[in-house]
Amino acid sequence: MVIPYVIKLIFSLFIILFGCTFFTNAVEWFGKRMNLGQGAVGSILAAVGTALPETIIPIIAILFAKGESSHDVGIGAIAGAPFMLGTLAFFITGLAVIVYTLFRKRTLKMNVDLSVFERDLTYFLIVYGIAVLTTFIHNHKVIRKIIAIGLFVAYLIYVKKTLADESEDTEREELEELYFTRFLKLPNNLLWILSQLLLSLVLIIYGAHLFVEYVQKVAMMIGVPALILSIIITPIATELPEKLNSIIWIGKKKDTLALGNITGAMVFQSSVPVVFGIIFTPWNLKGITMVSAILAFMSALLNLIWVKIKKSVNPFALLFGGVLYLIFLGYIFL
Repeated sequence: MVIPYVIKLIFSLFIILFGCTFFTNAVEWFGKRMNLGQGAVGSILAAVGTALPETIIPIIAILFAKGESSHDVGIGAIAGAPFMLGTLAFFITGLAVIVYTLFRKRTLKMNVDLSVFERDLTYFLIVYGIAVLTTFIHNHKVIRKIIAIGLFVAYLIYVKKTLADESEDTEREELEELYFTRFLKLPNNLLWILSQLLLSLVLIIYGAHLFVEYVQKVAMMIGVPALILSIIITPIATELPEKLNSIIWIGKKKDTLALGNITGAMVFQSSVPVVFGIIFTPWNLKGITMVSAILAFMSALLNLIWVKIKKSVNPFALLFGGVLYLIFLGYIFL
């Protein structure tokens, strides 16, 4: 019976949404306690927090699973994460702005810290570009390892620069009351902020795990081919927390946090997991994997060019990520 699994699927989605709601609230308060601006909160704290769970899976597959197929799965997952973020997540964020505007919850104008958006996309293009080009020298193991170490160092530099850029950001907006304080009457201090943050991450990870499991079961029961499942459905499910976080923040008109959560995750996914891929696998990107990498690169480049020329982020420009995703689907099925 498919219906019980569909009900479980919806239930797992609610767990993720509940976790994301508590996570966005806690991470904002943690950023305030640490005197961090929205750019650092979105691009580092929220991005790494939500990207870490799905990052661990391919790394474990690469390090501990045996056989060439496990390496292929690991490489596909590592290369696929920036693609999903740069295409589908951008599309959903742009769509969220438009939908909220139609319901008169906000306006189409996006109030984004352009320096944060430009910095993240620039780092992504450089780091991911180098990672993709490394595939053309995949036979030179020593050079590959040097490049991998360089990519990891580049991420550390990115974190340092992000924190430095935010150090003088003293402007603070009023935050919604910490949910542990509102609902459980607990004091609003660092201990309970961290407790809410950790609990929300556990809920997100648990919900995402259930969601992926039930999506796979429902897909197989209704006869969805394994290729569609592994290339399309599962990656969409694993990147769900980032998308939901951004939708929540867009609704609160916190656009820097919403986009920083995505672009920061793109920088993280294009450097830290890639290090493991380059060192421990043949790192020979080809076919679908290479196409997804090129499209992710195109999405970031087009959005960066738009911001440089227009000096603004436009929700309709973000929708172009959906077009690139359709091109990817066309490549697979046509």
